[in-house]
Amino acid sequence: MATQYEKAVAFKALHDASESFIIANPWDQGSALMLQNAGYNALATTSAGFAQTLGRRDGEVTVDEKVTHCRALCDVTDIPVSADFENGFSDSPEGAAENLLRAAEAGIVGASIEDYSGSGIYDFGLAVDRIAACVEAVSTLAFPFVLTARSENLIRGIVDLEDTIKRLKAFEAAGADVLYAPGLRTTDQIKEVLNAVNKPVNVLSPFIPGCSMAEYNALGVRRVSLGGAIASYAAGAAAKVSNEMLDSGMFEWMK
Repeated sequence: MATQYEKAVAFKALHDASESFIIANPWDQGSALMLQNAGYNALATTSAGFAQTLGRRDGEVTVDEKVTHCRALCDVTDIPVSADFENGFSDSPEGAAENLLRAAEAGIVGASIEDYSGSGIYDFGLAVDRIAACVEAVSTLAFPFVLTARSENLIRGIVDLEDTIKRLKAFEAAGADVLYAPGLRTTDQIKEVLNAVNKPVNVLSPFIPGCSMAEYNALGVRRVSLGGAIASYAAGAAAKVSNEMLDSGMFEWMK
C-alpha cells in the first residue's frame, strides 16, 4: 500500500503533467475499489453521492461523517484521494482550515473548498480569506497537499462569469493549487477561464457531456471531474429495474 506521501506526490504529478486526466468520484469503499481497478489514477469524493448513501441530500452531511468517509476510502485504495470538502464545514476561515487538517489526517492528499454555504455565496473578501487560511493550514503538512478553490456562482443561480473569474483569480493569488468553477457550459467559457488564470483548471463534465477528453486536452484543461454523475447513474439504473419488476412482475433485466 502506498504511503500518504507517495499518494500526494503522485497526485501533484498529475497536475504538473501536460495531459488532461479524469478524477473519478466514488461514493463508498466498493465503488472506490471498482474505479481504482478500472484504471483511474486518482479519486475524489462526491458530496452528493455520499449523502445519498446516508439517505440524505447534498449538504446534509456532518464534518465528522465526511472525515470518517474520507478515511474509509483512503484505507482501501492505493491511489490519491481528494475530498469534495464543501465549504469546509465552517463559515469562518479558521474553522474551515481546522476541519481541512482533520480530513488530511484521515488520509486525503487534496480537497476542494467552496465559496458557498447553505445561505448563499460568501462575500468576496471572506471567500478569499477562507482560501488563504486553508492554504496556510495545509502548508504545515509533511506532504504536498493539492488545494482546489471553487467558485460556485454558476451552479447557485448566479450566472456571472465575470465575477466567477474574478474570484478564481483571487483564489489563485491566495495560493490555491487548482481552480474550479462548476457549471461552465461551453468551450468558450472554459477558454475564458483558462485565459484568465495560470493554475490548473478543473471542469465538471456533466454540464458539457459532449466534450471529449481529447477536446479538454486541446483546450488545456488539466482535470475533469464527474461529480455525483456515476452515483446518480447507478441509482437511476436500480430505480428503473425496480419499477419494471413491480409493474410487470417479470425479471427480464436480469438476463
